[in-house]
Amino acid sequence: MEITKDTVVTVDYRLHLGDGKYIEESEKDDPLVYLHGYEEIVPGLEKALEGKKAGDTLKATVSPEDGYGEYDPDAVEEVPREEFPADLELEAGGIVTATDDEGDEVEFTVKELRPKTVVVDFNHSLAGKTLHFEVTVREVRKATEEELEHGHVHSPGHDHDH
Repeated sequence: MEITKDTVVTVDYRLHLGDGKYIEESEKDDPLVYLHGYEEIVPGLEKALEGKKAGDTLKATVSPEDGYGEYDPDAVEEVPREEFPADLELEAGGIVTATDDEGDEVEFTVKELRPKTVVVDFNHSLAGKTLHFEVTVREVRKATEEELEHGHVHSPGHDHDH
């Protein structure tokens, strides 16, 4: 079966930024499983996987536009320290998860701690970077009706509420 929209895809992958030093990879007993065609992985990798089958291997170079986007200097903001919980320990380089006004989780990096403010960066840590993936397709199967309805993969034996 080929990878197309509405298939569940299981892959092993390794990622580097062009220097051959892997910054991320799937574990042998924990492959990446996703629903193809639903923007669960970066668009450039999803396009590269289209039409592949179980057993196929590929190398995909993904530009920033098709990865995590270009780095946006306007996504760096200076926020008053009192906007953060008093008990939250902040450190430069740390990643913080917060809830925005719409109730969505947002992740940002603490760039700098100043006496009364915190400089935060809302760019993804890989924004502006060209991504180099090495991928092996393990399995491709048709998504279940429930997975399509929910818009994500359901693992066997894992119940969850919606």
